[in-house]
Amino acid sequence: MTRTTIEIDGFAHENPVPAACRIGPFVQSGVLTARDPRTGEIPADLDTQVARVFDRVREVMAAAGGGVGGILKLTLWVADLRDREAINREWVAMFPDAADRPARQVMAAALDRGCLVQAELTAVIGEPDVLEVPDTIEQAPGGGIR
Repeated sequence: MTRTTIEIDGFAHENPVPAACRIGPFVQSGVLTARDPRTGEIPADLDTQVARVFDRVREVMAAAGGGVGGILKLTLWVADLRDREAINREWVAMFPDAADRPARQVMAAALDRGCLVQAELTAVIGEPDVLEVPDTIEQAPGGGIR
């Protein structure tokens, strides 16, 4: 399978890292922040940062050829672990059906440059039956697969 770099308009890391990459149906993002694509500035308040991070999630998924329905897991890092109200508000807006939400993990972290929240996503786009399966699968001693 071929790896495809995914970029989104106005969003770039200062290091040579894409916003995300896709291999087959799988999408993995890098760190998604609230940096304004026009000014490069990060807003000071948590509510605006969270809204922009969720916007980046939508943009990455669209650029990868899918939508937020393909997200398997969303990982968020916050400067203050108690800051979940803004995250929960955006989460429910993005995934209103409680029976159809991806996994989520929120962790505290020392974030730099004024970031109060960052995110990373793992997603699948398309049908899982498009995966390449090897012609043979060897069974390892003890019953595992190698």
